[in-house]
Amino acid sequence: MARLSHIALVITVNVLVLMCILAEEERYTDKYDDVDYHAALKNKTLRDEYYNCFMEIAPCQSPRQTALTGMFSEAYQTKCKKCTEKQKEMFSTIIDWYKKNEPDKWQLVVAKTVEDMKKKATQ
Repeated sequence: MARLSHIALVITVNVLVLMCILAEEERYTDKYDDVDYHAALKNKTLRDEYYNCFMEIAPCQSPRQTALTGMFSEAYQTKCKKCTEKQKEMFSTIIDWYKKNEPDKWQLVVAKTVEDMKKKATQ
């Protein structure tokens, strides 16, 4: 009987470990978490480059722009479910800045995030 209890305990522990591994959320890469987004928001040229990259008005100027703008639609729509803490802070600050300083552009960004997520859902 003790052997059966031991086997049951081992199986239970293994199942719990497997559940924890499977339950761990996929996260966006933290490769670009060091970006100085405050400086980017203050620099009109750089800010416009990111905006134009995201809106597909102009080509992205760097892998960093491609990566960050590429994750934005999903991050916004899912309330940053896959974001690192730094990304949550970054995206929140950017969203607040656009809402306050460029609300017309912000509305276009929101519309594009909806469009992007619709495309993703049909793929």
